[in-house]
Amino acid sequence: MSRCSRRTLVFLIFIAAFVFVPLRLAEAREQAPEPEGRAECRSAPSKILGRPVPYCAILPPSYDSQKTGRFPILYFLHGLGGSSQTFVDSGGLNVIEDLWQQKQLKEFLIVTPDAGRSFYVNSRDGKVRYEDFFVHEFIPYIESHYRISADRHDRGISGVSMGGYGALRFAFRYPDLFGSVSAHSAALVEKSPVAGMSGAQGMGISRFLGSAFGVPFDPAYWQRESPYTIVRNSPRPFPMPKGGLQIYFDCGTDDSYGFNAGAQAFHDLLVSRKIPHEFHLYPGAHDWSYFAAHLPASLEFHSHSFNASR
Repeated sequence: MSRCSRRTLVFLIFIAAFVFVPLRLAEAREQAPEPEGRAECRSAPSKILGRPVPYCAILPPSYDSQKTGRFPILYFLHGLGGSSQTFVDSGGLNVIEDLWQQKQLKEFLIVTPDAGRSFYVNSRDGKVRYEDFFVHEFIPYIESHYRISADRHDRGISGVSMGGYGALRFAFRYPDLFGSVSAHSAALVEKSPVAGMSGAQGMGISRFLGSAFGVPFDPAYWQRESPYTIVRNSPRPFPMPKGGLQIYFDCGTDDSYGFNAGAQAFHDLLVSRKIPHEFHLYPGAHDWSYFAAHLPASLEFHSHSFNASR
């Protein structure tokens, strides 16, 4: 099988209101070489959330053989409607193995935590403090249970749609934690999605988004938690830690949710603040084929960032 066809092996990130296309993984395995890495799905305890939180970890080929080696890590955040297993079950493991086999990626772990419909924020009502869990419990837990490099530049974060929103938000709110961030079709909306809507429409949006931003939906809370607001309210110049933050994001020009306009606005904001970054608008919609086509680019982006820290 050619490198091109392997890279476009059916890969789906399932997010809000997007059609889930089940993959025939058995057929994919018949066509692919024996895996060089491996995935394990477990759960992390959480006092903050009051329950265990599922996650999957993709371990690189030499993780088991190099018993003392420490590796970079990429936290990959799923979209609305997805889960901790979406990346693995939808063929993401095949994509990254292909890149490892082609020597296009440095070896690093990918960890995919479950986030439900949290948008990776502390909920408006305070009942689901996902941000606190992720920063104060999940990252320390993972990095104490796996052999992870302690260097900030060896820690990256990425995601799609809701997960892209979460990745950008975490990176700009906690730049001291991450050396690199990427996002595909991030759920970026510059203004409140319910501004001017009726009460009934607002309730509909609340049911769609869940309770993260309040029920009924609270536009002020959405705006407060927005990546745009984090950047706009930051000092000038943006307080980057030593070595800076490597930033990449892209979006399809035909995004059915209009996130391409949001991505362009975020790019313009970063330009106005003189924050270096890489941004692309590519032909494509908000669907699995777009994510499959551009996932390798963000994985290679993080790999280069990890290599640059050496």
